[in-house]
Formats: sequence, structure tokens, C-alpha cells
Amino acid sequence: MYAVVESGGKQYRVEEGTVLVVDRLEAEAGDKVSLKPVLVSGDKFVTKAADLGKIKIEATVTEHLRGDKIKVFKYKAKKGYSRRAGHRAELTKLEITSLGGGAKKKAAPKKAAAKADDTKAEAKVETGAASDAPAKKPAAKKPAAKKPAAKKPAAKKEAAKPAAKKPAAKKPAAKKPAAKPAAKKPAAKKAEPKASVDKTEDKTPKEDTDGA
Repeated sequence: MYAVVESGGKQYRVEEGTVLVVDRLEAEAGDKVSLKPVLVSGDKFVTKAADLGKIKIEATVTEHLRGDKIKVFKYKAKKGYSRRAGHRAELTKLEITSLGGGAKKKAAPKKAAAKADDTKAEAKVETGAASDAPAKKPAAKKPAAKKPAAKKPAAKKEAAKPAAKKPAAKKPAAKKPAAKPAAKKPAAKKAEPKASVDKTEDKTPKEDTDGA
């Protein structure tokens, strides 16, 4: 679990036990201070301002100190102007002690252990009281009532009507022997044409017997 906190207009990534140096804070050595969280990452990633306002990140002031000396030199060419100066920043060293929800999560197991001890003590007291009291004979178990036999479905009032008898299939009519084709009578022979009698008489002139 880690968090990003803001102090003196700067942001720092911290974890529980982290030691960091920030700009001077108005607090004595050993005092506890709270830092403004910007982001918290643990079981959940918290970035909303409403949720961050519920989280407190605490740190302890270990000491106040001054940073390294910085030399400052100003110079303007051809003007006869030069200045020298030095600067040492006023700083405060902090040690992160808790990251909001982290402390609560650690305290939870202790409460659970205390509850477990209480339940064990109560269980012992109950067992002691039970041993002092005379043991009661277990009540005779009553025979389980027999379940009524499942009723068979009532016979249908109307007896099933016998299936209508199908009419006996008619026997196929005996096949009549196929009629034999009538014997073809031989075609009558056509009468031969009679020889035409040559009615034409012999036109040979008869001999005139009288004239002889």
C-alpha cells in the first residue's frame, strides 16, 4: 500500500515507515502532523476528493535542518555590476507512521482475537454448569408414524368401450377366365372373275353364198 501526499506545493510518494524531507513546517520535533493525500493505492485505488477527505496520513517530525548552501552570482557586462549571495533552505524531516486505513486493518485482528477468547471462556462456563447438573435420560424416541399408503388412482368410471370391430375384408371376387378370342373365320375367297364372254361377234364378212 502506498500514497501520494502534498506538502509545500510538492508531491511525494510514501509508504508506511518512509522518511522524507519537506519544506519547513511549523511544528516541534516529536510532534505528529497530518499530510494531504492526493492518491491512495491499496485494496482500492482512491482518487476522489470525497473519499480522500476520510483518509488521514500521519507523520512524526524527527528534526529540523537546513539544506546545502547554494551560491548565487549576478553579473552585467560592461556595467560594473556584480553581486554574490548564498542560500540554504529550511527543511523538516518526517517519518510516515500510518496511511489512513492501514492502521485500522491491523487493529481488526486484535479485536477478533479478543472476541475468540471471550467465546472460549463462555463455552468453558457452560460446560462446567452442564457437568454439575444431573444428566437427563434421553427421551424415548417415538416410533415414526407410518405414512399412509399412496392411494391408487380410482378406476375410470366408464369402462373402456371395446374397439369397434373392423368389417371383415371382402374376399376378392374369383377372377373369371379370360374370354378366348373368337377363332377368326377364314376370309371367304373372292369369286374369281368369270371369263368374259366375247360378245363381239366375229366381224369377218360372211361369204355370200347367193352370189356365187
